[in-house]
Amino acid sequence: MPNLFSPGAARGNDPALVRQLGFFSATALVISNMVGMAIFTTTGYMAADLGSAGLILACWSVGALFALAGALSYSELGINFPSSGGEYVYLTHAFGREWGFMTGWVSFFAGFSAPIAAAALAFSDYLGYFFPNLKQANASLVLGSGIFTVRLGAGQLAAAALIAAFTALNCFGVGRTAKVQNVLTSTKLIVIAGFVVLGFASGAGSWGHFSQPAVRTSMAALPTQFIVSLLWVMVGYSGWNAATYVAEEVRRPERTLPAALAAGTAIVAVLYLGLNLIFIYATPLEQMKGEIAIGGISARNLFGLNVGGAFSALMALCIVSTVSAEVTVGPRIYYAMAKNRAFFAAATKVHPRWRTPVIAIISQGLCAMLMTATPFPDLVIYIGMSLTLFTVLSVASLFVFRRTRPGWQRLRALQFAWPLIPASYIVVGAGMVVFGLVQHPWASISAFATIGAGALVYRFGIRPRGV
Repeated sequence: MPNLFSPGAARGNDPALVRQLGFFSATALVISNMVGMAIFTTTGYMAADLGSAGLILACWSVGALFALAGALSYSELGINFPSSGGEYVYLTHAFGREWGFMTGWVSFFAGFSAPIAAAALAFSDYLGYFFPNLKQANASLVLGSGIFTVRLGAGQLAAAALIAAFTALNCFGVGRTAKVQNVLTSTKLIVIAGFVVLGFASGAGSWGHFSQPAVRTSMAALPTQFIVSLLWVMVGYSGWNAATYVAEEVRRPERTLPAALAAGTAIVAVLYLGLNLIFIYATPLEQMKGEIAIGGISARNLFGLNVGGAFSALMALCIVSTVSAEVTVGPRIYYAMAKNRAFFAAATKVHPRWRTPVIAIISQGLCAMLMTATPFPDLVIYIGMSLTLFTVLSVASLFVFRRTRPGWQRLRALQFAWPLIPASYIVVGAGMVVFGLVQHPWASISAFATIGAGALVYRFGIRPRGV
């Protein structure tokens, strides 16, 4: 098999990335990656699986602690490796080039392309409040069944168009994109805060909904289902590591990265709990079961058709912010991989004027557009399994680095009851992967197949000779 990846890395006279992102932009990137399609879509599925308002809120609370543990662990990794690439950089140094390549390979498909597709599909479903043809359930062409279902229709076309627009925008410079991102993030925070405050202050909800259970559709025992439902929650929290992917473009990364990761995660945890409270206050669990656009349904129940429609449109705009952020972050991983001769050489190409990895950005956009044909629930499980596995491995790399690197900088927050914080993340994450495989075998197998394919590509396509 010919070597698909050029042995040459970026040359010394090639344009390089520039450190131009400060604390606000890095924090905005974290918030935008986290607050997106999952918080606006997954509560309906959790209502069907858990059947209890208390368990839903507990699941999101546990997920917040889990995400914070991961953010603190990644902060220590980020200040010691202040370069773009995230997990790829960490796993390459800890476990070797093959593991580094596989995390970048998985990031391309499950870490960014699939979440971008899922967020774009959620955007279409929210617009379905006004144009029913855009809802996934109304796709005009459905092929196959189960995990192998393909859906094609107006909603998928709208999602693909949104991805194409932000892919093009990102080609024209991270500074310009960051300005757009900051505006979208500010809008998102205002919309969420306004929705929660106005909903409780003047919405037609009921506290009685919190004591009204729903008939569970899951056959799994509640403890097992709680752990599996964390996969849905962690897709919502998954952007907590976003700032590490653009570390090479962050000013003073040793200070900015820990602050941005911790601040972004804490802000999002509060927002998520507030949103789930208002969703349940507005809508009985039985009514929200299996619904994607749960925010639109809740807005309609709280404020009526007209005001509910306005909030549905604003929530669609919030999801646009997520698409923008994820389109920005992903290509920096492929750029870092290619510089280390572990990805297509074209991914190192930085545009001389715009200073962006344009080939990586365009490749990711095309993949995400194709993935919009996949049903939403299958995408979420696929994403959750893949991301959890590799973030667990990355947190585990802390133990390797602390043991093997004498000059390793230790984050003060992690010194408390060491190794409680990273060990907790590893144990809970491993449980999610195991139980997820049992409860959702096909989606999980797809995730492991992606990983296996990456291993084969590395071993037979790009592994250096003699290794």
